[in-house]
Parts: sequence; C-alpha cells; structure tokens
Amino acid sequence: MVNSASNFLKEIYELGARRIGVFNVPPIGCLPFQRTAAGGIERNIVVEYNEAVELYNNKLSKELASFNQNYPNSRVVYIDVYNPLLDIILNSKKYGYEVEDRGCCGTGIIEVVFLCNRFASTCPNDMEFVFWDSFHPTQSVYKRLIYPMLQNCVKNFT
Repeated sequence: MVNSASNFLKEIYELGARRIGVFNVPPIGCLPFQRTAAGGIERNIVVEYNEAVELYNNKLSKELASFNQNYPNSRVVYIDVYNPLLDIILNSKKYGYEVEDRGCCGTGIIEVVFLCNRFASTCPNDMEFVFWDSFHPTQSVYKRLIYPMLQNCVKNFT
C-alpha cells in the first residue's frame, strides 16, 4: 500500500504537482462498524486494526520524508488524522460528546450515509455523537479536526 501511494505521488509529480497533502489512515479499529464486526459482543475497540494502521502510517510517513528528499522541488506534507481523531474518540466527554461507540444514524452500529439519508432515522442531536454513521465522524468532529490540521499544513507547505 505504501508503494502504491508512493507511485501515485510520482505520477502526479510527473504531471506537475509540487505541493501535496497526504492524509494518514484514521483509527479504523474505533469505527462503529469495525467495533460491531470485530469487537466482540461488547463492541470493543479492535486494537489489532489500530496497530496495523499505526504500522502503515509510520511507513507512509517515512516514505513521504524520503520522497521530499528525492524530489527537492516538491513539498509533500504528511497530515495526521489518526492521533487527533483517536484522542476525540478516547476522550469524547472532554470534547462534549456523549456517544463515541456508535453513530447518530439508525442503530448507529452498521448503517452508512446512503441509508441514513434515505431509510434510517437519525438521533435528535448529532452534536452528542462522535460519529454520524458507522464510518464517518459528525460535522462537529470534522470541524474540530480540520482547523488545527490546516494550520499545520499551511506552515509545512512553506
């Protein structure tokens, strides 16, 4: 997967891209869907999945650093979404969220956007939830994540 990402970067570099932001992988073991599918009867965080993601993210970060050295007139910025999102999930109450293990949509354990918008009911107050559905954070979580990331990205692109 890291090789595929690197090859993609080389391809878009050849097409003229010089300032590129690359998001790492979020803590997929914390997603409501994964907790339902692989977290056991108690729907625990799937630690093994998060460990695999951490391994991948570490390799990706090193590959991007190497890319920047090999293509000095480019600037590829590694954007960490894993750690800030994990912090929100693990410390949800600190951020004002009441529910971190299921989404606002339907049962919150298996539904995705298409079902939420057409067939499943949603919670009365999505501001209490970390996740909108079983995969995607709520708008308020995205807002909480994006501003610090953008601040870091802008300074890292210079």
